[in-house]
Amino acid sequence: MTRLTPFHSRTSTLNEGQRWEDWEGFLAATMYGLDPLVEYNAVRLGCGLFDVSPLHKYEVRGPGAQALLQRMVVRNLAPSRPGRGFYTVWCDDDGKVVDDGAVFHIAENHLRLTSTLPSLEWLVDNSSGFDVTIEDVSEELVGIALQGPTSRNLLQKLTDTDLSALKFWHCVDAEVSGSPSFISRSGYTGDLGFEIFVRAEDAEKIWDSAMDLASDYQMRPCGLVALDMTRIEAGLPTIDAEFISSKQTLFEVQTISPFELGLGWMCKLDGEFFVGRDALIKEKANGTSQWNTVGIELDVTFIEKYFREFAMPLHLPEQSWTQAVPIYADEAQDNLIGRGTSGMWSPLLKKYIVIARVPPRFAALGSRFFIEEVIEAKAFSIPATVVKMPFFDPPRKRA
Repeated sequence: MTRLTPFHSRTSTLNEGQRWEDWEGFLAATMYGLDPLVEYNAVRLGCGLFDVSPLHKYEVRGPGAQALLQRMVVRNLAPSRPGRGFYTVWCDDDGKVVDDGAVFHIAENHLRLTSTLPSLEWLVDNSSGFDVTIEDVSEELVGIALQGPTSRNLLQKLTDTDLSALKFWHCVDAEVSGSPSFISRSGYTGDLGFEIFVRAEDAEKIWDSAMDLASDYQMRPCGLVALDMTRIEAGLPTIDAEFISSKQTLFEVQTISPFELGLGWMCKLDGEFFVGRDALIKEKANGTSQWNTVGIELDVTFIEKYFREFAMPLHLPEQSWTQAVPIYADEAQDNLIGRGTSGMWSPLLKKYIVIARVPPRFAALGSRFFIEEVIEAKAFSIPATVVKMPFFDPPRKRA
């Protein structure tokens, strides 16, 4: 049975088309209005308000809290101090990605893990020998994300904590609208933004206080379509598109390592042991990565040309897509080499951008190949070029 988040009393009245989808068993707004571009533009030009309550949240406390999470995730947590946060992934023994999420260092001997999938069992399985307690607070702690260039100014109106001093991926306990809250300078849009976690009983109060300032800061409530569009521009992977959790498949062909996912930079192979480290050391040493995750741009003039074959005007996707799309080395589509995993026409960049998975020999900047585009049930080959990712990385995100 699909459940409702503590914000549902507010989000349901704002959802004009009553468009919802399942997010980890909760009803989540697909979009609030009738055009997702309105919400996308709010994030890029003003501020978007997201209900992110369905994230799983776990409190890890005790003298071994940091050591336990270090054993679990691929990031090096040695620099971690209270007030720091880290985006990370974690792997199985074969070095294949299980899930991604965030680690927040709340206080001495107290860290929090957020994840897409339920992770309590995984934490408990890895906790043997560590002096810790683990608590699932997914029900008690709910969240909103304020994302976009006006997000800091809006949130500053709701708290006495000086947000100008809060650095990217740092966090702080604060009061927001008079309620005890946890603020993190983070998000999934690749823009200036904050995530605010509060007690479930304070959810409506926090939402209302933000909405009261909406017109002053060009803020709109935003759904999962706008979130997906902005995370693609930011080059951020999502489960069931860029990767399938190794816990959720029996087939090796569907698994992927951090190196193959483009996250090798976060793997500290010469540091403390973590689950999957030995397999990743071998993969790096032997050069056995089968894939690279890259950003590509499509040549839209070819799409326009092929639409003209049907006497039709150019039509570009109005929102993002996340189904696998074949990529070929040749225009004749005889040599399948990879797949597009997520893509969109970027209204801000005025480019058709795609996150893609290709063999390493095709991953260099400037490499060219072809991606399939189906028009009127006919498959065409569209030239694509590997470009730097993230596609969108504004200085304000870290400023």
